Amino acid sequence: MSTIDLGGKTVNRLGYGAMRITGPGIWGPPADHDEAIRVLRRSVELGVTFIDTADSYGPDVSENLIREALHDGTGYGDVVIATKGGFTRHGPNIWAALGRREYLRQCVLMSLRRLGVEQIDLWQLHRIDPRTPREEQFATLREFLDEGLVKQVGLSEVSVEDVQEAQAAGVPVASVQNRYNLGDRRAEKLLDFCTEQGIAFIPWAPVDAGNLARPGGPLEKVAANHPGVTTGQLAIAWLLRRSPIVVPIPGTSSVAHLEENQAAERVELTDDEFESLSKAA
Repeated sequence: MSTIDLGGKTVNRLGYGAMRITGPGIWGPPADHDEAIRVLRRSVELGVTFIDTADSYGPDVSENLIREALHDGTGYGDVVIATKGGFTRHGPNIWAALGRREYLRQCVLMSLRRLGVEQIDLWQLHRIDPRTPREEQFATLREFLDEGLVKQVGLSEVSVEDVQEAQAAGVPVASVQNRYNLGDRRAEKLLDFCTEQGIAFIPWAPVDAGNLARPGGPLEKVAANHPGVTTGQLAIAWLLRRSPIVVPIPGTSSVAHLEENQAAERVELTDDEFESLSKAA
């Protein structure tokens, strides 16, 4: 499995996104608590060393489950736990950005407590709050680094210009997390920038290929050359090949689906297959 340096460790590039182990609308506990624990533990058994979560998943639920399933009494060993802050929750599928200095500090301190660590490997600003001065938000990230509360910081749903502004404010951006997949390339310019800069690019919704996964569509045609391989696995394989700094985090609440997603790491696309899928979007 290919690797990347992230969160102060070398991690496998195919990670796991822990959003779906919560209730409907990313609100409340999962319908099957024991299955959520099995998913987390099985992910590590399968070689996952990068798990992405957020304090707003639940809220708090995902972080608490991660600690219950994977904390060994001192920490998480070789597994990097990345979390995010900066979203308040007011009900199922309701998200509101809040980037005030005191709130972001509360986010970090509470995540430290829930995860049971003294330092967060990678803490990401879930959204840049348009109602709070950007310089205040970036300065707060710099403070977290300087105080040793976090090893690395990242940004989510941003542009190239946003990243450059953060860098100019003294923030060493280690990762960027934007929606990006085979069918949604709006972050293409940002991905190219991150590749040049060596910044980890964590695409969320990595398996959502949209119309490309339709019956008889481009993914199904390529799948015909790979017996037993699903279109979802092909979509992940395409991301892994797209750039060496891409870290897909397919999420699920099912062990069976987890195993299917992680098997995508063994799928090898030919040059022609990769090019045909790249041009199809």
